[in-house]
Amino acid sequence: MTDLPEGERRPTSLEELRRHGPNLCEAAIRVQADQVQDELAAERERWSKGFTRRRLVQGAGFVGVAALGAQLVTSRVAFAAPEDAKGTLVVIFLRGGMDGLSVVAPGDDPNYRSMRPNIAIPMAALLPAGRGFGLNPAMTALYPFWQAGKMAAVHAVASPDASRSHFQAQDALERGAASVAVRTGWLDRVLAQMGPGTTFRAVAQGNALPRSLVGGEQAIVLNGIRDFRIDNDAMRSQTMEALKTLYTGLDHSLAGTAAGTIQAINTAQKIASSQYRPLEGVQYPGGGLADRLKDIAQLMKGGVGLRVAALDVGGWDMHTNLGRVDGGDMRNSLTNLSEAIGAFATDLGPLLDNTTIITMSEFGRRVQENGNVGVDHGHGNAMLLLGGGLNGGKVHGNWPGLAPGALDQGDVAGANDYRDILAEMLKKRFNVQDSAAIFPNHQFKTLGVFKG
Repeated sequence: MTDLPEGERRPTSLEELRRHGPNLCEAAIRVQADQVQDELAAERERWSKGFTRRRLVQGAGFVGVAALGAQLVTSRVAFAAPEDAKGTLVVIFLRGGMDGLSVVAPGDDPNYRSMRPNIAIPMAALLPAGRGFGLNPAMTALYPFWQAGKMAAVHAVASPDASRSHFQAQDALERGAASVAVRTGWLDRVLAQMGPGTTFRAVAQGNALPRSLVGGEQAIVLNGIRDFRIDNDAMRSQTMEALKTLYTGLDHSLAGTAAGTIQAINTAQKIASSQYRPLEGVQYPGGGLADRLKDIAQLMKGGVGLRVAALDVGGWDMHTNLGRVDGGDMRNSLTNLSEAIGAFATDLGPLLDNTTIITMSEFGRRVQENGNVGVDHGHGNAMLLLGGGLNGGKVHGNWPGLAPGALDQGDVAGANDYRDILAEMLKKRFNVQDSAAIFPNHQFKTLGVFKG
């Protein structure tokens, strides 16, 4: 390591490191940047005395110093958005196993009523959806989109993975493949097919990157746009300057990483500093989902090139107190979900025509209610879709029914593969034609959910 000016030394403990910045991450960036600058000065001094093999070997070691600093940077290199990069996909994962029979209910089916004597929704209370189905009355905020042909559903949707384990079922669904040999997430492979885009082309709203976005493509984890910043604004400029100088004078493959980080932070701060005003008359309900959807609306309206947004909503594992039509956990959760999505879709205005919103969940629930006014882990489920380009106002897909002989070990049979719905959506809405690259080893069928 290069000698420091007299009286200075590198921090040798966390306590000493903390003195260099408002938090450990920024302090490490600043110390590393200082070291890079010291190394550059020493390098210039060595080369000023002429070329020798020893000096060349010493200079090569500097690449490792820069690579060490790269560990502190989380964004990847940003590219300019292609001219034809239009449309945004918003994936809302309902974690816990949503009960599709409570969301899109086969109210006309006598088996539904007999197997759920306490929690079945009376047909008269349902919002008419056709084919003997009805939407849960808690979804009133979304029903105008259904009536306008901007919303649809697919029932009896399942993954080939029949696990009743939350972790295993979520993992298989988000990888987009039954084989564990496929390690990347399906949304990561979608991004690869879409081609290059802006720093904000893929955003995960939450505390961690979802499994569906794991892989080699760029994605930003954003737990609220106003929190995407360097802490302590009074010292922010020092850390930003440190990031800028971290790779100065080095033709390093990760030099663009620091630039991408700075670009992302600056863009987020510019958007966050402006007072966002939703479309006139739109009021987002309180709560995490609504706040995150509002952030996505702001990013989309800000023209940052957002192509894919992923959100998680927990609380759908309703073994107890799923409730009845007049109360319970399902009504509460569906009310929050529909009001948040409804506000978001309305707020987008004309942008909704270039937007596709889908809900997914790892599995459905058993047809038979349990003794705690709830339902246990099952198989076939319902997916909701909202946006432009839909054959809307319909429940799509093969419906096996709920007769005892049609059930899969007491569950709704998985008559429709979720990969067929996603592949159709990607082809018709986002011009992603190579479905096999997204969902390998699958024979595709078209269900007619989307126009074209």
